[in-house]
Amino acid sequence: MAQDRNAGTATPEGGVTLFLKRAFVKLGILPFLLVAAVVIFALMSDNFLTARNLTNVLRQSVYLMIVSIGQMLALLTGGFDLSVGTVLALSSVAGAMAMAAIYAAMPEAVWLAIVLGCLVGVMAGTLIGVVNGVGVAFFNVSPFMMSLGMASVGFGIALFLTGGVPVYGMPIAFGDTFGFGTALGVPVPVLVAAVLIAVLYVILYRTPFGRHFYAVGGNIKAASLSGINTQGTLFFTYVLCAFFAAVAGMLLTARLDTGEANIGASMPLESIAACVIAGVSLRGGVGRLENVVLGALFIGLVQNGMNLARIESYLQTVVLGALLILAVIADQFRLKYVATLKD
Repeated sequence: MAQDRNAGTATPEGGVTLFLKRAFVKLGILPFLLVAAVVIFALMSDNFLTARNLTNVLRQSVYLMIVSIGQMLALLTGGFDLSVGTVLALSSVAGAMAMAAIYAAMPEAVWLAIVLGCLVGVMAGTLIGVVNGVGVAFFNVSPFMMSLGMASVGFGIALFLTGGVPVYGMPIAFGDTFGFGTALGVPVPVLVAAVLIAVLYVILYRTPFGRHFYAVGGNIKAASLSGINTQGTLFFTYVLCAFFAAVAGMLLTARLDTGEANIGASMPLESIAACVIAGVSLRGGVGRLENVVLGALFIGLVQNGMNLARIESYLQTVVLGALLILAVIADQFRLKYVATLKD
């Protein structure tokens, strides 16, 4: 009877532990970190959970969100892109210079200058991805070395074009619309991010091409034997990653109202952290788009909470690095739990 009573009292505890373990295996560490962050920062600041602050968090997280969904593609295929920060800088500089030059030549053609400037900026940034894709897909260069080298090249070009001086002279309508404008009560950058996320969601989960990213990251040899164009998939992976970063660069340029060669320095770390925290495997082949969006939002939430708590920016970098390490360790435990539950 005593043994039965002990077993009965142990059952609920075991059930809760099993439930948490299964939740961890299925959802990853992100939900637990989100709950912890909300509780901690809500206790540290009364303004944290206000509607105005949460809207501000969403607006500030948009740029990282767009870069992170591109970084996710690189991670899915078993690589990563360290040049996304440079893509932001180069697209910002090239787009701002082109926009300012066209606007100065034709002051009455405001929207023509905006459209052409944005096209130049996005194309300049995407060109970095084209070079990355050629190196990784066709010359078998390590994604680490390829993207690291292009990060240096692109940053040098951005500094050469500007001399380290911010680019001014863009139309006021550019910043008013794409930096601070709203449509239907929603900030324009948030709408742009929503459209990009929706399009990528359809590509990833409703088309054969989307499944190729997972197949290449899961087992590139098996993917090749099954008829998948692995070189083409890898090439477009880095082109798309750079494209998303370039769009984020132009939106950030509108927000700052200047073209900057020094923006985006923290984007490689933050975008990889957002993906890993969201459960995207560094081994490739595993990850969900909606989780990455939440991962980027979580990092924005943490940064906002630390700002409200008046934590120094240097320590914020430490926290972000620690979160990345924690997420990688959690991924290791998650794999062990998967094996345990299967047994």
